[in-house]
Amino acid sequence: MNPSTPGLPVHDQLPEFTQTHVHQVGDTIQPSHPLSSPFPPSPNPSQWINPFFLFGHKRRLKENEIHSVLPKDCSQHLGEELQGYWKQEVDRAEENGEKPSLKKAIIKCYWKSCLLSSIFIFFEECTMVLLPLLLGKMISYFENPKGSNALHDAYICAAVLSACVLLWAILHHLNFNHLQRVGMRLRVATSHMIYHRAFHLSNLALRKTTTGQIVNLLSNDVKRFDQVTTFLHYLWVGPLQAIAVTALLYMEIGISCLAGMAILIILLVLQSCFGKLFSSLRSKTTALTDDRIKTMSEVITGIRTIKMYAWEKSFVELITTLRRDEISKILKSSYLRGMNLAIFFAASKIMIFITFIIAVVLNNRITVSQVFLVVMLFETVRFTGTLYFPMAIEKVSEAVVSINRIKDFLLLEEIPLHDHQLLPSDGETIVDVQDLTAFWDKESGTPALKGLSFTVRPGELLAVVGPVGAGKSSLLSALLGELSLIQGNVNVHGRIAYVSQQPWVFPGTVRSNILFGKKYEEDRYKEVIKACALEKNLQNLKERDQTVIGDGGTPLSEGQKARISLARAVYQDADIYLLDDPLSAVDVEVSRHLFEQCICQALKDKVTILVTHQLQYLKAASKILQLENTEDILVKLPLEDYSKGQVGCKTYKNYFTAGTHWSIIIFLILVNIAAQVNKDIYFALCPQFGIYILFVLYMGNEMKTIDLNWYLVVYSVMFLYFRFKCIYHPFGITRSLVLFYILVRSSQILHNKMVESILRSLVVFFDRNSIGRILNRFCKDIGLMDDLLPLTFQDLIQTFLLVIGVVIVMVAMIPWTVIPLALLGLIFFLLQLYFLNTSGDVKRLECASDIFPLSIFSPGTPTIQAYKAKQKFQKLFETCQDLHSESWLMLLTMSQCFAMCLDVVCAILVIGVAFGALILKESWTPGQIGLVLSLTLTLMRMFQWCVRQSTEVNMMMSAERVIEYTELEKEEPWELDFRPPAYWPDNGMIAFNNVNFKYSPDGPLVLKDLTVSTKPKEKVCIVGKTGAGKSTISIDKNLTTSIGLHDLRKKMSVVPQEPVLFIGTMKKNLDPFKEHKEEDLWNALEEVQLKETIQGLPGKMDTELAESGSNLSVGQRQLLCLARAILRKSRILIMDEATSNVDPRTDELIQKIIHGTLVQCTVLTITNRLSSVVDSNRIMVLDSGKLEEYDKPHILMHNKNSLLYKMAQQLGETEAAALAQRAKEVSLLQRVVIKVRPVTPHASSTF
Repeated sequence: MNPSTPGLPVHDQLPEFTQTHVHQVGDTIQPSHPLSSPFPPSPNPSQWINPFFLFGHKRRLKENEIHSVLPKDCSQHLGEELQGYWKQEVDRAEENGEKPSLKKAIIKCYWKSCLLSSIFIFFEECTMVLLPLLLGKMISYFENPKGSNALHDAYICAAVLSACVLLWAILHHLNFNHLQRVGMRLRVATSHMIYHRAFHLSNLALRKTTTGQIVNLLSNDVKRFDQVTTFLHYLWVGPLQAIAVTALLYMEIGISCLAGMAILIILLVLQSCFGKLFSSLRSKTTALTDDRIKTMSEVITGIRTIKMYAWEKSFVELITTLRRDEISKILKSSYLRGMNLAIFFAASKIMIFITFIIAVVLNNRITVSQVFLVVMLFETVRFTGTLYFPMAIEKVSEAVVSINRIKDFLLLEEIPLHDHQLLPSDGETIVDVQDLTAFWDKESGTPALKGLSFTVRPGELLAVVGPVGAGKSSLLSALLGELSLIQGNVNVHGRIAYVSQQPWVFPGTVRSNILFGKKYEEDRYKEVIKACALEKNLQNLKERDQTVIGDGGTPLSEGQKARISLARAVYQDADIYLLDDPLSAVDVEVSRHLFEQCICQALKDKVTILVTHQLQYLKAASKILQLENTEDILVKLPLEDYSKGQVGCKTYKNYFTAGTHWSIIIFLILVNIAAQVNKDIYFALCPQFGIYILFVLYMGNEMKTIDLNWYLVVYSVMFLYFRFKCIYHPFGITRSLVLFYILVRSSQILHNKMVESILRSLVVFFDRNSIGRILNRFCKDIGLMDDLLPLTFQDLIQTFLLVIGVVIVMVAMIPWTVIPLALLGLIFFLLQLYFLNTSGDVKRLECASDIFPLSIFSPGTPTIQAYKAKQKFQKLFETCQDLHSESWLMLLTMSQCFAMCLDVVCAILVIGVAFGALILKESWTPGQIGLVLSLTLTLMRMFQWCVRQSTEVNMMMSAERVIEYTELEKEEPWELDFRPPAYWPDNGMIAFNNVNFKYSPDGPLVLKDLTVSTKPKEKVCIVGKTGAGKSTISIDKNLTTSIGLHDLRKKMSVVPQEPVLFIGTMKKNLDPFKEHKEEDLWNALEEVQLKETIQGLPGKMDTELAESGSNLSVGQRQLLCLARAILRKSRILIMDEATSNVDPRTDELIQKIIHGTLVQCTVLTITNRLSSVVDSNRIMVLDSGKLEEYDKPHILMHNKNSLLYKMAQQLGETEAAALAQRAKEVSLLQRVVIKVRPVTPHASSTF
């Protein structure tokens, strides 16, 4: 929702074409943020958040019930602000001949916010240092209660202690909330810049990155900013507090304190080394994650091809291997985190032990109050120095790696600015090209276009023809300003509309795809629909033009997508139309309609440049431009459904048991309990406990000082004994490492299960779920499970056991404290229940809304750039970010209120204990007072942190979302008990018996009562009107239910309508899993007329292909897919419009391959080119999913009542007569071949 106009639904603020990309809030008015009103409530959010808690406690929250973001937190404001500083930094670097630094731009943008938070954190840590001093003063009163004004001073100390406790709670949460918001703003701003940059990348730059990398940047890298701001200030607070504590200790106990601080410095140096390792591991991990996400993105995009070729197992193995390499780095990082935590829990004990040993050696005499003061000061510096400081090093190291990756992306080459929208002074619209030579990549040395000159004026139609790879699409790219010009001039004056060779539609309604942000005008809309031959197709759709299109254009055929793309262009009413072969994907009747009614009639007054292979239309063109082959290959969101409330026990069970057996989990729990009993009840508390024992048994109430020799006898025995047990038993550090190993392994196994589940799922799953939604599971959710969940559980377990230990000691020393502690626990439990019910819903909304429209990248970028619609899609992204920020900020505010309540309750306990000790001073000894007060202060931090960490397992929703994808509905088994023989099928005969087929259970039938069969080795062409259901026969075969899917699919080859290629070498795309000899690969390339082209490249077969093969023309991609199919040497070959984007000469050569090399195969050719069908044995004509005709070509071509005859007439009488004569000649030739053909050997011995 746009925060600048709070209260309006999303669909009232965005262009219509974006409505289905963002979550609709319907007619319900979304509440504006309380702080955005002219008279906002108190800054304390509890006043306006409590009603929200009550509301969410009663029922499931809806997305439109979350408060909108404040204007200062909206994506547009934050992104443009940081973009301004980044532009200044780039300009400065260019002037000085330096590389720009994104870190400097971020610092300039956010230094004021960081300065404000530094003030908060400074006073917060000052109060933490002050608390031990006040505690020491109070204990000194009990040592000498008869001094003058002693009781008065004690009450003052108690009052100041209480004020400091409350002040710390306020400062801590103000600072934490502020820092979290700064991190969120930085994350949103950098995401905005990444998305903005993606729309301005040149074609060459797009080939240097991938959708997977962009997804990783938006999902994982920017998330580091949420964490780094929280700990950033401890880089200077840690050393500063260590200096202050050292000074205070020196004044209290003298030079012996330096020994303990020396231990701290050693630990800080050690953890700083860990920080460097974190940075190195993070760099390696992100590179591996990029590879994994890139591969997963390709798998999702090419899932149909993968299933057709039965490559699921191979891709599962490939992704699992990538994941294994990634996990090895993540485990090392986790082990370092475990070491840091172990150092944190042991640091203060070691420092205290060394300090008192030195004090013994120096014969120092220390009072009881001084000992408690020393212990509490060391506890204070322990948190800052051994927990927050190393966390700051770790998070800053990771953030620096992410910043550098984002900087590298932002510095990729940008599209040169070309303004074709402004008309010249005389108002003339024109396209004028003179002596044009242009490159895709200057380093390749091969121009994409060379020496072209032409001029096109309004009312003229320029037809561009040429063989595959001649540069036809490159010419249009040059007119769009996407190619690097070496020489010549390109003058384009007027508004451009562009139709790409591969039709692009975005997730939305059919109408929104056509309007593309334009205002709906009914009369013009109907004219465009009619001109683009969409009337009948829209009538067949259940929701007409309100039918929602999914990722990839489901449920539309390629021909329907092509016509919607053309209708989008026509509706724009532009001055110049660049049409990249829009007629290839439709049948001849529709093709003729589009050419006559749309191109020649609706665009008759426009500048029109048409790339085409339909040579029959050239006579109607004003000019014809024929290109020769220049070898232009380069050498190189509806909202997601979500559950309600908290994560169920089943999710926890599946998560923990994924990495190991239940017995290991139970053993680990016992190890943690045993380690805590050994370490945290006695060892961790032995300073306080030892002081109390010595005070009671040796010193008594009248003693003011402690004989440290006696103290160290007790302390040293306890220290050495429990240290010995920690070393020689599987406790201590081992438990942390084992827990990290189990949880990271759980993440790895669940990831692998999710990969296998997705590859086993039905194709309809990919039609219903966008690529962004699926990749979000593999990127964001898996990232949380890798990094944060193990750390959160480790912290929760350690803190919980420590709290239990503290409570046991307090109750053992002063039994009646069980009453306030039990009351405290009950209050915390109720608060947790109150918080979790609502926060669970908000967290689910946050997860569901964290999906950005990623499917527009790569295929849709040229269209968006041509239509100058980048700002509209940027607005869409900003709206998506704002929707996510609404849930994220609400969750942060709720967590702040929850934590504030916990701290207030703990503060009340501290205040009660402090004043209760003074009131009951006669009943308590100084040792008891010191012990209880110090433990209460420790409990204040630990208790509320333990409860908060227990709520932080809302991150388990990421595990829940991953587990959900491991339980998807599966397709039929890959293998069954019955396995066909190796030579099956030996004849290649296909039969359909009353087949009815639909894409989804709730979809319409696309094949209706189909009963037909083919003869062995027969060549059958399938034609029909566009969208008639031709493509749906590709996997149907008689008795296929008795054969496993892999056994079935491996026996046939499919060349899909939309070519699918993967990032990697040419060799990898032909033979992904190294099943063939290189000689066979070259032979296959020679069959499809690509051998000479590939041999002319410097890398030959090792030439790298860009994402989706974008450095090849569409025709070359189709030929490469055909070569891949030929390599399999299957008995059944299905070609689904496989030659729609090749020129007639190449198509003729392919027909020779079908009747020559593939003579022993049964070939089903689905095509709209009638010139390709007359060579077939029989022709199948489908209409609306029904079989209308099935006979030999010459019979149908001479039957004036046949549909095929009528379709041929659309080509013109001369062309139709030529086709009929050709069909007759082919029929005679086939009869002769049948008569003289010798008996063929067995199928198992020949191809």
